[in-house]
Amino acid sequence: MNTSLDRMTEVRCSNCGRPYPDKGIPYRCPKCTAHFDIPRLPAFDPSQQDKRLPGIWRHRNSFVLPEGATVVSLGEGNTPLLWYQIFGHQIGFKLEFLNPTGSYKDRGTAPLVSFLLSRGTRQAVEDSSGNAGASFAAYAAAAGIEGRVFAPGYASGPKLAQIAAYGADVVQVKGTRTQTTEAALKAVKREVAYASHAFMPFGLAGFATLAYELFEQTGRAPGSIISPAGQGGLLLGIGRGFAAIRQAGLIDTLPKLIGVQALACAPLWALYTYGPDGLSWVSEGQTLAEGVRVRHPVRGDAVLQMVQQTGGMMLAIDEPDIIPAQQSLARMGLFVEPTSAIVWKALELAREQLVDPVVVVLTGSGLKAV
Repeated sequence: MNTSLDRMTEVRCSNCGRPYPDKGIPYRCPKCTAHFDIPRLPAFDPSQQDKRLPGIWRHRNSFVLPEGATVVSLGEGNTPLLWYQIFGHQIGFKLEFLNPTGSYKDRGTAPLVSFLLSRGTRQAVEDSSGNAGASFAAYAAAAGIEGRVFAPGYASGPKLAQIAAYGADVVQVKGTRTQTTEAALKAVKREVAYASHAFMPFGLAGFATLAYELFEQTGRAPGSIISPAGQGGLLLGIGRGFAAIRQAGLIDTLPKLIGVQALACAPLWALYTYGPDGLSWVSEGQTLAEGVRVRHPVRGDAVLQMVQQTGGMMLAIDEPDIIPAQQSLARMGLFVEPTSAIVWKALELAREQLVDPVVVVLTGSGLKAV
């Protein structure tokens, strides 16, 4: 059996194939500047779970971490799956907003911060529209890492307050989400790690645990999965998680993956729908769904490849549909932020293409946008 130490060699440059360095915490390949990736996870093996560990960490054997890396956990994972009959389909809502900091980001942050500790990191910088920053700030605090989070000025007040409450230094940037990333990169010095949830690949295996949980909760692969997609890392991680389950011979087919963006900033949808020409008119427009306001997804090509491989699709939701979607979910007792609510309209738009059972991922708490 491979150990987590062996699998560190599987972290490679997405362009030149260079393995991740043995020292330091580069967020790009030192040779060609492309991002690092972990394209294939080990086959899912329930017998290798360590049930003594909390939450997602029982799947530690699938994480690409150095052997002996510290377990950094706030109890993430094991979220409920609630079933309803809606639009003529059997719909299961995966309540990811019940993770410790109120969003699915915790699944990726836990292994990422564990990796930072394994390299002796004591200071790190992140940039985020809110949820990733709050998650990073919380786990950095738990790990004793001094955190600094760059956030766009339009980020919701509750998210900024949450980041500050964990003790991280909050830097608000006047401008777009892209300009926020640029400001963070300028602030990163050689001795300070850039703990980017977008560039660093270590959280992808954490996102894959959502697939493992769905398989455990249903005993099968869902027919379709719908999720918001900004960077698209969650959708990619879910797809790779089910690929690992199929590799183990436990399922025959992958769920149809459906990613949802806000029409005001929908590069993945534009590329999926119109090809490369579609990107020419994509802008970083204002949207209530601030969590998916990402104009240049780092792993966009891999996300679209995964969506197409599963026979899925990308959808874009217009602004007037977002608040009614949030209200519809709230009247079911599911209070989520606008970014998460865009999946409701996607259910309606894709109803004829859905394969039962359908799982809808509710990614962030409504308390973050009050």
